[in-house]
Amino acid sequence: MNPSPQEIVLYTNPMSRGRIARWMLEEVGQPYRTVVLDYGTTMKGDDYLAINPMGKVPAITHRGVTVTECAAICAYLADAFPQAGLAPAFDDPGRGTYLRWMFFAAGPLEAAVTAKSLGLLAPTEKSGMVGYGSFDQVVDALETAVTKGPWILGDNFSAADVYVGSQIVWGLQFKTLPERDAFKAYADRLQSREAAGQARALDDALMALAS
Repeated sequence: MNPSPQEIVLYTNPMSRGRIARWMLEEVGQPYRTVVLDYGTTMKGDDYLAINPMGKVPAITHRGVTVTECAAICAYLADAFPQAGLAPAFDDPGRGTYLRWMFFAAGPLEAAVTAKSLGLLAPTEKSGMVGYGSFDQVVDALETAVTKGPWILGDNFSAADVYVGSQIVWGLQFKTLPERDAFKAYADRLQSREAAGQARALDDALMALAS
């Protein structure tokens, strides 16, 4: 089935970062179609590799454009559907804070968490060579983003909360981030959102079908 240019199609797997993209889609509130791909088979098949040569999910297609990478998907959808109020306007001073933490989570945060999980953190004497510096520096900086709250932009929930928040929720769940009070309180606020619950239910149902 070929999508129409205006249709949003989500390519995902319920046991993947595709959960972030689905949550963002539920926050946006626009209709979309889901294509579930399997690891090692359809995800690496020619049809999907034509969409994302990395053979990874998630990806979305919309208006004839393919968007991959969770941070990019969140930012794209927020800008494509401004009526959802999930990104500050370009002339809003909050735009800088929004972009800062989106890119921080996609860069230093993910790199530091991955390096620590693999036992590959840069030694102290070479910390200046890596974008994250040290794991503790990253965690301390992240805490400043969510301490004042309730959201990264204060009273305004945004796509930055979807993306950064997903990293924190997973970090607490899989114990790749320390259980600081600010992180736990922020994660609780995120998971109580209606759209987050809807997204979880949809992906959990797909997982149940696969088991």
